[in-house]
Amino acid sequence: MSERLTFPDSDDAHRAEGLRAMKARATGLLVGAAVVFVLARIFHTGHRWVDYVLAAAEGAMVGGLADWFAVTALFRHPMGLPIPHTALIPTRKNQLGVAIGEFVEQNFLTGSVVLDKLRAAGMARRAATWAADDENAATVARHASAVLAGAAGVLRDEAVQGAIEHSMASWVRRIPLAPVAGRALKVATQDGRHEELLDAAFRGGVRFLEEHREDLRGRFGKESPWWVPDAIDDRVFNKLFDGLRDFLLEVGATPHHEFRQYLEQRIHVLADRLQNDPDLLKRGEDLKEQLLAHPAVRAWTMSLWTDFKNLLQRQAIDPSSQLRRRIAEEVAIIAVRIGDDDEMLGKIDGWIESAVLYLLDEHRHQAGDLIASTVARWDPQDASRRVELAVGRDLQFIRINGTVVGGLAGLVIYSVGQLIG
Repeated sequence: MSERLTFPDSDDAHRAEGLRAMKARATGLLVGAAVVFVLARIFHTGHRWVDYVLAAAEGAMVGGLADWFAVTALFRHPMGLPIPHTALIPTRKNQLGVAIGEFVEQNFLTGSVVLDKLRAAGMARRAATWAADDENAATVARHASAVLAGAAGVLRDEAVQGAIEHSMASWVRRIPLAPVAGRALKVATQDGRHEELLDAAFRGGVRFLEEHREDLRGRFGKESPWWVPDAIDDRVFNKLFDGLRDFLLEVGATPHHEFRQYLEQRIHVLADRLQNDPDLLKRGEDLKEQLLAHPAVRAWTMSLWTDFKNLLQRQAIDPSSQLRRRIAEEVAIIAVRIGDDDEMLGKIDGWIESAVLYLLDEHRHQAGDLIASTVARWDPQDASRRVELAVGRDLQFIRINGTVVGGLAGLVIYSVGQLIG
């Protein structure tokens, strides 16, 4: 199916007007030569100079007609006659498209031509200079953040959330829980680092007892037999409460208290068991799997992507967002550093050249194929009309020159003949 070409109507009108004007001039010159020839024939007075006029007019007509035929034959059959090798553009459109494609491939898309242009342009330095400007860096940040937000919007939430959950679960499963906890305990108890923690724990225990004294008394009363008088319950409770509080205060205030030493010993034992006891190792892994399977943990991992995507999309459209500011700042900093580093500029230019050469080697023929296939889809008559509108005005100069040169040639030939004869 042929494809009609489209140009802006204003361009068509302007080109058509210029083409009509040039055709009128070329045709007018040819008609003028014919008029001169006819008048010279009709009013021939026997003067020899008239013969020179006739020779010039004949040559002008021949040259003008020949070039009219040549120019017209490019776009249509002259006078509608199906003369062979005429209407070249509509009838040989596809071959012309292939030839144009090959011409572009062989003369424009070659490594030497493109590399000369790239090296003369200094792409890396120009890009670094451009990006170092704050306004241009902000433009880069705007487009980069839009790309990130667009990519986030295209991705399927379920797939990304599943990937995050799988990655986090795989990472957690690779880390043995019990040995890590054991090593953490050992590090925490080295050089007395745990003393402050124990002090805080005992002070917290005392504060807890004092803040919940009434609650503990009520619970103690519920557990006491009904037949024990309240006064005795109070005395027993106060005795137990004060004893426990005083014990915690004493342990907290005595660095070498035997209870603290007992706790330290148990902590060391627990740290060793966490790293070596098979039972604790298995229980640690079981606990880890239970945590990973817990709905709250799964909901948290799924919310990570949603929250990140929403944040990214909000900051992408906000010119004053931290994301865009940081990208712009980093772009400007990197651009300045690259612009001051000739070695890096050379490397980047080399990368660009290698990438362009690779693309040329891989896809140069596709450019020719694109041109050929595009021309092949054009409607023949419409393509001919469009080409004529584009270059026909200039081609009319061929007709004008042909008429003038033909006239001069006829005059010269006649003059030479007279001299010889």
